[in-house]
Amino acid sequence: MKTETSLQPLSQVSRTKRSLWRTMIEQRYLFLMSLPFVALVFVFNYLPLWGWTMAFQSFKPGLDFSEQDWVGMKNFIAIFQEPQFYLVLRNTLAMSFMALIAGYTVPVLFAILLNEIRFAFFKRSIQTISYLPHFVSWVVAAGIITKILSVDGVVNELLMWLNITDKPIQFMAKGEWFWVIVTLSDLWKEMGWNSIIFLAAIAGIDPELYEAATVDGASRFRRIWHITLPGIRSTMMVMLILSIGWLTSIGFEKQYLLGNSLVLDYSEVLDLYVLNYGIGMGRFSFGTALGIVNSMVAITLLLLSNWIFKRITKESVI
Repeated sequence: MKTETSLQPLSQVSRTKRSLWRTMIEQRYLFLMSLPFVALVFVFNYLPLWGWTMAFQSFKPGLDFSEQDWVGMKNFIAIFQEPQFYLVLRNTLAMSFMALIAGYTVPVLFAILLNEIRFAFFKRSIQTISYLPHFVSWVVAAGIITKILSVDGVVNELLMWLNITDKPIQFMAKGEWFWVIVTLSDLWKEMGWNSIIFLAAIAGIDPELYEAATVDGASRFRRIWHITLPGIRSTMMVMLILSIGWLTSIGFEKQYLLGNSLVLDYSEVLDLYVLNYGIGMGRFSFGTALGIVNSMVAITLLLLSNWIFKRITKESVI
C-alpha cells in the first residue's frame, strides 16, 4: 500500500508532462507564430535590464564593463540625501493621483452618459469629437493650451467680459495652479480615448436585462446603478489596478512643455529629474538609480493595489 501511495503522485506528474508535450505538439504552429513577439519583448523589455548595472557603478562612457568602478549602493544613498528628490516625488505623486482620480472616473461617467444617448448621429459625432484630441501631439496641445490661458487668451477675455476679474490672470506663472492645469489638459486630451474600453464593456451587457428592468418600472438612473455599473465592474477594477501601477510613470511631456522657470517647484517630476540631473549632467549612474527607484515604487503600488482589491472584490489582475 505504501508503495502504491508513493507512486501515485509520480504517475500524476508523468501524465501532466505527457499532456503538456501533447498540447505543445498539437499547437506547435501557434507557438511558432508567437516566437517573433516573444523575441521582441525579450530584446526591448528584458535585455535592457542589463543596463541597471550602471546604478551600482561610477559609470564612465568609453570604458569597458570590467573597467568600471563599482560603488555599491552609493548612488541610491545619494538620491535619498538630496532634498530636491522629495520635492520631485511630491510633484509626481500629486499629479499622478489627480490624473488617476480625474482620468479614471470621468471616462467611466462619459461612457455611461454616451451609452444613454439614443440619437445615433449625435452619439457618433460626440464620440468622434472626443477621440480627436488623443491624436494631437503634446507639442501642439501644449501650444493650444498655453495660448488659451495666456494674458490675451480666450479664458482671460471671458473672465474680464463677465467682470470676474478686472485684469488678466497669468495662469501659466502660478505654481499652485500648475497641477490643476496639467490634470485638466490631460483629461481633455485623453477622456474620449480612455472611455473606449468602458463603452466596449457596456456593449457586452445583455440588452434583455435593460428590457426586464424597464418592464419592472426601473428609471434610467436605476438601470445604470443596478445593471450598467455592476456589468462593467470587472473592467473598472482591472483598469484601476493597472492605472495605480503607472502612478509614478506619468512621463514628462506635459510638464516639460507646459512648465517654465516660474513654476519649476511644481512642474518637475521624476522623469524630468532623471533627464536634467542624470543624463543632462552626465550622471548616468545616478539617473539609472533613479529609474530603478521609480520602477520599484511602481511595482510595489501595483502589487499592493492588486492585493487590496483581491481581498475586497475577490478579483485579481496578477
